[in-house]
Amino acid sequence: MKKKEKSHMLRELAEYLVTFGKINGADEVEMIIVDGHEFGVDVRFGEIENLLEAGSRYLSLRVIKDKKTAFATSSDLSKETLQYLLKNAIKRAALANPDEFSGLPPLSLKKINISSLRLYDPEIPELSSEKKTALALETEKIALDDRRITNSHGASFETNETKFILANSNGFLQEYDLTLCSLSLGLQAGETDNRVEDSWFSSKRYFKELESTEEIAKKAVERTVRLLRPKKTKTQKVPVIFEPMMTSWLLGFLFVCVSGVSIYQKASFLADKLGQRIGNEKVTIFDDGLIPGKLGTRPFDSEGVSCQKTPVVEKGILKNYLCNTYAARKLKIKSTGNAVGTGVGPNNFYLKPGNRRPKEIISSMDKGLILIRTIGHGLNPVTGDLSRGAFGLWVEKGEIAYPVSEITISGNLGEILNQIEMVGNDLDFHTPLAGPTIKIQELTVAGQ
Repeated sequence: MKKKEKSHMLRELAEYLVTFGKINGADEVEMIIVDGHEFGVDVRFGEIENLLEAGSRYLSLRVIKDKKTAFATSSDLSKETLQYLLKNAIKRAALANPDEFSGLPPLSLKKINISSLRLYDPEIPELSSEKKTALALETEKIALDDRRITNSHGASFETNETKFILANSNGFLQEYDLTLCSLSLGLQAGETDNRVEDSWFSSKRYFKELESTEEIAKKAVERTVRLLRPKKTKTQKVPVIFEPMMTSWLLGFLFVCVSGVSIYQKASFLADKLGQRIGNEKVTIFDDGLIPGKLGTRPFDSEGVSCQKTPVVEKGILKNYLCNTYAARKLKIKSTGNAVGTGVGPNNFYLKPGNRRPKEIISSMDKGLILIRTIGHGLNPVTGDLSRGAFGLWVEKGEIAYPVSEITISGNLGEILNQIEMVGNDLDFHTPLAGPTIKIQELTVAGQ
């Protein structure tokens, strides 16, 4: 079946089921159809270890009757099966407890030019399995040619092609197509008890924007070997520089704290803080679902609410919580277009970059730590406290002196946001959570 014909058929099915649900007693009906194709290959020491190539298609539905909600999913998209599933869901809804905040969002009148968002790369479906496998093999080979590398965790290449269709009984019926490609590599260096490891990856919507095999291999090697022969450090309070991936990790913690779900559950230290200062003037954070070509970009969320650019923190002032329709109703505010499934998720959630080069930020530090990786748990959104095992590079007089391991960093997110001294100019959207290099005035680094 041709792509356009299949798309038309799935749209008609979603529309038909919405009408069928209303006829059979539902007050509100929502249908989501996801049709996709995925490829993944893992290679290690020049041999294929895992290979996956598969298509998948499923439908998820939500019905609401007298403010009572039921959900169902099916990978069988025959009309007979879905009719039965829908009737059964309506019956099950009657057994649920009513919730005054349940219900679909009102129909959005905002029109998004989907093609301008650059979500779909027609080149990706044309890539052969051989080409994709060769990219993974080549990336690993380049890295293993460096004698400092003693082991490989393997290289992986993945692609995804996805069609997303959403229809509901408020008159919403739209679809969009997504592509994604990703190339990654994990390495080890050192011998026996002195082994260190790290990795690098690149994920993009467009194949031509993916970092080259040479770039990924080189970065993975550099990130790994810089950790060789680590030292321990004494427990002390020092300035800490967060590399971009660590800033992204910190933003992931912040996202949980500004999620409407955490707020209405009173599970965040930022509850009841709208309009208040939570960081210094260097902190401006947005959630933007409309940046062309980025991994968190989409025209509308999983409820059909149009995505937008939402200021979350402006020069240190908390401006908005991020909500789906349910959380927004609980908090008596508007949805921000952040619905993901039944919860709340980021679009492109990022810290606005500054004008400092990373090298300039490092040279400004007399003594301190560059944080490059954390492990373990230790994040408490209720208090904002964080404590994680960490790896890093020790800085003396503006120069990287040696790697450090077996340390723990600890602090409080609220204090960190108020102690950001410098913000780098190296923002790159490796993931939907993105931030540049930042320098924190002081954190506790626990060692010996």
